[in-house]
Parts: sequence; C-alpha cells; structure tokens
Amino acid sequence: MSVDPMLAAKYERLVGLIREMDRVIVAFSGGADSTLLARAAKDALGDRAAVVTADSETYPAAELEETRRLAALLGMRHEIVKTRELDNPEYAKNAPNRCYFCKEELFNRLEPLATAVGGAQLIYGANMDDLGDHRPGMEAARAKGVRAPMIEAELWKEEIRTLSRDLGLPTWDKPSFACLSSRFQYGDRITAEKLRQIDAAEAFVKSLGFRQFRVRHHDRLARIELPPEELGRLWEDGRREAIVARFRELGYLYVTVDLQGFRSGSANEILKWTGKK
Repeated sequence: MSVDPMLAAKYERLVGLIREMDRVIVAFSGGADSTLLARAAKDALGDRAAVVTADSETYPAAELEETRRLAALLGMRHEIVKTRELDNPEYAKNAPNRCYFCKEELFNRLEPLATAVGGAQLIYGANMDDLGDHRPGMEAARAKGVRAPMIEAELWKEEIRTLSRDLGLPTWDKPSFACLSSRFQYGDRITAEKLRQIDAAEAFVKSLGFRQFRVRHHDRLARIELPPEELGRLWEDGRREAIVARFRELGYLYVTVDLQGFRSGSANEILKWTGKK
C-alpha cells in the first residue's frame, strides 16, 4: 500500500486492534466507512471475520444489492438480517434520539449471530468525525458493547477515503447516504409509506446523474439539497421538468431546491438552534 507512513501506521493499528478480537462481525452498510472496516477485518482475521447487513424499510433498496457486490469483492461471508425498527413506537415518532433505537434494533439482531459463531465481537464503522455530531446511535453501541475500531485507531473520514483509494476499494469516493429516516424533520412520524416515497424520489434523482444530494421530506413538499456547483445541471437536459413530473407522481405537490446546498445531517440544525437533543 503506497500511502503516507503516518496513515499507513494508523491502518496497521486498526488491523492490529481487530486481530486482538479473534473473531468479528462487521455491521456492513456498504459505505466508505464500513467497507474499509470490513477490509481491515479481512486482513486481520481472514475467514474469522464476517459482514452483516440490515435490511429494512429505512435502507435504500439499491444499497442492499451493492452490499452483496462489495462483500463478494472482499471475499467475505455476508449475511442479511431483517430489522424492524419501525415496529418500535419510540423510533417511529422520530424524536431527536431516533437513531438510538435504530442501532439498538440492529445490534439486538446481530447478537445471536455473534453468539452462534463463538462469541464474535460486534464492530461498526463510526469514525472520529462522528464524535463531533449528534449521534445517539453511538450510545446504543456503547450500551451493547459494540466497538468502533476506527475511533480507537483515531481515523478521520478523509483518512478513511485516502486509505480506501490506496487499497483499491471502489467506495473511496462514494457519497455518504445515511438511512432514509434522516430525510424527515424531527417530530414528523416515520411510516413505511413515507420511506418508500423518499426512496423512489432519491432513486430518480440519482438516475439523472447526481451523486451527492438529499431529498428532504416536508409533507407535500420535497426539498432537494445539491452541492452549489451542481445546481445549474437541474436546468439542463430537461432534468427540472422530469423531477417535477416524477415527484408529482410520487405524491409531492411542491418541489423546491435548498439554496444553502447539500449538507450532511441538516436535520440536526434545529437542535443547534434550539439547544435540544
């Protein structure tokens, strides 16, 4: 691996931390973070490392197939478990601690798999950047004894992307796509129908050639976040008209573009303004 020596040392520390665990199960979403973690687990433990993906209404349909492809590329055993976070009223009501119940459900489903293979350690892809944001899911991980080796190795997001590129992982520049529930404003009750609506809307925007974006759900209004440099493309090749027509089919009466542009975790902005968590 041709990379900065300090960064290479961090990766070796990551591999070493995982090797000490003897056997692991990686919570695998197919994003840049969990894919690098899976690769490190494979390097550390070989066949004693496996990846598991949660399949639920909150997970984009296209991403599930992507995890299968990535697991095959890594040469790792891959299992898919059904999670039912929407069945939990505490999750569905969409309070600011919603992610706690999502991660709690995920880790509850993974625990039997870990036990079945001799008490494997559950690990997930939180990194140093996550420490500076509102992340209730990290509390659930700590409560369940799930470890975040990339935090232990002090890896930041940009370092994860650099390492992924140097290791030849196709996810090195993959845009971040948080679970679909993050498209709703806190207090807006989450339902399977709304999740399907958002999933279809984002799939359509992606089909038009956009990579980094969000479609935020506000009842009958859809608010599109794009990087400022991408805004002009909405008015090219009939994209604007196509989006309006498709979103109307999906049930949106109004379609707007956010002039602030794309920013990950924009739903958390209200927490900063009000001081609530």
